[in-house]
Amino acid sequence: MLDQTYYEKADEIIAFYGKKPASLIPIMQDIQGIYRYLPGELLTYVAGQIGITEAKAYSVATFYENFSFEAKGKYIIKVCDGTACHVRKSIPILEAFQKELGLSAKKHTTDDMMFTVETVSCLGACGLAPAVMVNEDVHPRMTPEKVLELIRELRGDADD
Repeated sequence: MLDQTYYEKADEIIAFYGKKPASLIPIMQDIQGIYRYLPGELLTYVAGQIGITEAKAYSVATFYENFSFEAKGKYIIKVCDGTACHVRKSIPILEAFQKELGLSAKKHTTDDMMFTVETVSCLGACGLAPAVMVNEDVHPRMTPEKVLELIRELRGDADD
């Protein structure tokens, strides 16, 4: 059960975009921007408020890869495994993140909610391969050795 403040914030976002079906995606983007995931209960609530079925809301949310129903960490690390990155050894980079953070193919987020590690098909930075994105920042020519350095740097940011 979500806290009442989730619904109040959703109401503010809905009011901003308007109670219409065309507002679904921007509303979901804003909600995910605040909470770093889409709480299912809130998506059901939004669907009712903007006049669409729950099934329609979920079909849109599951169609787009950027939406997530799982809570994510403060730092979302996307390891590119597209062709250029894969050929330039992105898998050892992914494995280095997983090992250092105690994650696996089944566990993507650290217990302290600091880090989420995911693979993506392409970051659009093929010329910088292998590439990693942390939130909105691209880290080019990544290596397993640079992974430790990056994690230390991000942990240092968290102390600020």
